[in-house]
Amino acid sequence: MLETRLGEFEEVLLLLVGILGEDAYALNIAEEFSKQTGRTVSIGATHSTLKRLEDKGFLKSFMSQPTQVRGGRRKRIFTITALGTRALETSRALRQSLWQQFPGFSQQMIYEF
Repeated sequence: MLETRLGEFEEVLLLLVGILGEDAYALNIAEEFSKQTGRTVSIGATHSTLKRLEDKGFLKSFMSQPTQVRGGRRKRIFTITALGTRALETSRALRQSLWQQFPGFSQQMIYEF
């Protein structure tokens, strides 16, 4: 049976694929990851994680048409599958449940600065 839980990096990459839509290719995903999180990520780590997510059935990919901008090369575009959407929903539900159980965070708190 395939692993259906998501690690933090996998979860963030899946979310970024959804955010980027038609622009969800590895280099763009890695750049957006750095922009959104303030952390750097290698293109190799991005590629291997996207491949693993595709192997799990959370993503599917297709090759784009060649573009002159890329010297005639094509891009592998990623999209989230229904299984990937369910994995994200499960992950979000777990995190929300845990936050609601955490003392002091179970209710919206107002902080005075």
